[in-house]
Amino acid sequence: MSMKVYVVDGNRTPFLKARGKPGPFSAVDLAVQAGRVLMMRHPEIAGEIEEVILGCGSPGAEATNPARVAALRMGLGKDMPGWTVQRNCGSGMQSIDSAFRYIRAGDYDCLLVGGTESLSHAPLLLNEDAVDWFADVNMSKSMLGRLSAVSKFRFSMLEPVIGVEKGLTDTVVDLGMGQTAEILRYEWDIKRSEADAYAVESHKRLAHAQQEGWLDKEIDPVFGPDGELYDKDDGVRPDSTVEKLATLKPVFEKPYGHVTAGNSSQVSDGACWLIVASERFVEKHGLEPLGEIKDSQWAALSPARMGLGPVHSVTPIMTRNGLGMSDIDLWELNEAFAHQVLACLKAWESDEFCREELGLDSALGSIDRDRLNVDGGAVSLGHPVGTSGARIVLHALNAMKRRGNRTGIATECIGGGQGGGMLLEAINGPVQTQAPEIQTQGETA
Repeated sequence: MSMKVYVVDGNRTPFLKARGKPGPFSAVDLAVQAGRVLMMRHPEIAGEIEEVILGCGSPGAEATNPARVAALRMGLGKDMPGWTVQRNCGSGMQSIDSAFRYIRAGDYDCLLVGGTESLSHAPLLLNEDAVDWFADVNMSKSMLGRLSAVSKFRFSMLEPVIGVEKGLTDTVVDLGMGQTAEILRYEWDIKRSEADAYAVESHKRLAHAQQEGWLDKEIDPVFGPDGELYDKDDGVRPDSTVEKLATLKPVFEKPYGHVTAGNSSQVSDGACWLIVASERFVEKHGLEPLGEIKDSQWAALSPARMGLGPVHSVTPIMTRNGLGMSDIDLWELNEAFAHQVLACLKAWESDEFCREELGLDSALGSIDRDRLNVDGGAVSLGHPVGTSGARIVLHALNAMKRRGNRTGIATECIGGGQGGGMLLEAINGPVQTQAPEIQTQGETA
């Protein structure tokens, strides 16, 4: 018999937009600030955490295992194991999924998991000519040889390779993530105006959520080294309009592409943590968790069409649990690109696609836009790569609780041609062990 797995609580930092230079926090700094607050909120749990798992897409050289470094700096003790997972955009969700499977199997009772990323701190790299030049100078055995090597310096060697740009390019198909979004917009005939309208709606939904205080329980403020307070996602543009976005030039396929900075996710810094625990742990401590993790699935597809990852990962969850689109009260589909989200929606609505690529008899159906990314998404609040998967799970549970929803899906596309999805069930009140539940037909995802 498998153990039920619950998300007890969670929090995150504000997502801070990268603005052309390193931000005030490293990835570990962000994780530590958020984690300390969460542990202070649950002192009775802090001493019973058995392991720390943290997603991070681009660990810096100063902390190649951010999970262990963060655990030590958070004061969890020298004997606290910690390890870091990397599944590109799915890293944060992978940390949750690892905990889900460990706890369901009975190996653990309480784990601290999440994701962190500081993309503004991504390094500038030496280009290949500069690397070769340094190597020649270093390997020269004589003064004359060294002078000869030095004389070969060219100013072009000073041109850096931008780490973020290189990291967001798939080396197998030699396409940037934005170019894969262009492929999907062409395949699915998504108009520029549709994507821009979606982006505007994302900003308006996030601005409304901030105004209503709906994110206050989710976000804990952080203080910079200079004492400056950061208390909200700062990439939101409430005054965004389709007319303004229409003036932006394409970034990835010039001059005729449709994907712009305005309808793409923002490069951001941020961290998110969740406490994941077993049913017996929850009952032992009398906890009222946010919700239960019911099922999960990873999937893969061509890297050139990576944006359809959610379709490939969520559909098996839906079919094995006997669910239709209308059975899902709330969807969190990470907004890597507006075109990519719209492509996923059209794929699920396509009889041909669902038959040929998903093995279904017909289209899975449509998602009610009033149930999708109800408080905005990565287009408006940012996409710190290793963090986003954890954020969408936490936010889905918080939003479901606020709205009185029961069933939710959190899903994302993943660079390199993958997708991840989770089926969630909100809990309003103490855990009822005999409560009716979604029927899960398969034990493994």
